[in-house]
Amino acid sequence: MSSNQNQNQNQNGGRSRCAGCKFLRRRCAQDCILAPYFPPNNPHRFASVHKVFGASNVTKMLQAVPEEMRGKAADSMSYEASIRVQDPVYGCAGMIYQLQNQIMEVQSQIDIVKGKTAFYSAQQHQQQQQQIEIGVGDGGGLGFGDFHGVDDQFLLWNGLAGVQHLEDKFN
Repeated sequence: MSSNQNQNQNQNGGRSRCAGCKFLRRRCAQDCILAPYFPPNNPHRFASVHKVFGASNVTKMLQAVPEEMRGKAADSMSYEASIRVQDPVYGCAGMIYQLQNQIMEVQSQIDIVKGKTAFYSAQQHQQQQQQIEIGVGDGGGLGFGDFHGVDDQFLLWNGLAGVQHLEDKFN
């Protein structure tokens, strides 16, 4: 271990400076508010947070949050800073916008699949009904008039017209 590291550990009660204090080139106090959230082995985390928010603001924000929530606050600042570095104009809002667009696209695809499923299900149901009406498939020899009443035929044709409308809409 170098003499500089020994000196840092001695000044800080046996621990090295946190990433924040290293970045700011200052002595890391025993009660440093940055130390638990910006460990020395992850200097890039503090560097990006500092670049976006500034050290003073990071310290103020962490002090304003209850102690049990500070870890989550530091994680949130770190995430926001890393996204802001990638997209300086929109930051997290740009990411949220992209994800919302993806959700809308997938929802649209789901609606199309549901519509096609309903169409093919109704088409299959119609074919089964036609087979039953002409006596094919069940061996019972039911005739056209033996199976459906007038109301059933009316509903069947209206249902098919609605299904045709769905197919036209999605194709």
